[in-house]
Amino acid sequence: MNTYELTKEDIELVTEAESVIKRLFTPDKHHVGAAIRTKEGKMISAVHIEAYIGRVTVCAEAIAIGKAISEGERVFDTIAAVRHPHPDEVVQDLRVVSPCGMCRELISDYSPECFIILEVDGELVKTKISELLPLKYKRSK
Repeated sequence: MNTYELTKEDIELVTEAESVIKRLFTPDKHHVGAAIRTKEGKMISAVHIEAYIGRVTVCAEAIAIGKAISEGERVFDTIAAVRHPHPDEVVQDLRVVSPCGMCRELISDYSPECFIILEVDGELVKTKISELLPLKYKRSK
């Protein structure tokens, strides 16, 4: 996997994802926060929405993308997602998490050059969505 050096703006993006989930964490409702930075530098954050019927659950990355698009944003530079620990764990144990397969598809569909911030072997790294989704499905023309 090709990785790129994290910038000050990338760390700010992770901090925004942490902030939104710290603020809005609700057991069994919201435990992942995501933040997107647009090409223009605007940050947009959201939490995931949990449902008792799992297939209705919507990931934080998808909600952040929808929120950004609803606000007129179309080109995304970087996205990061953070998982809140279980309620009995300390909040300092927030972890950067990788997007699920469906979110990888969604991110790639809307911004194929987007960077993703991940935690690999305890270190934060940045890579392109294409690195996480090789041989992506494409509609025939």
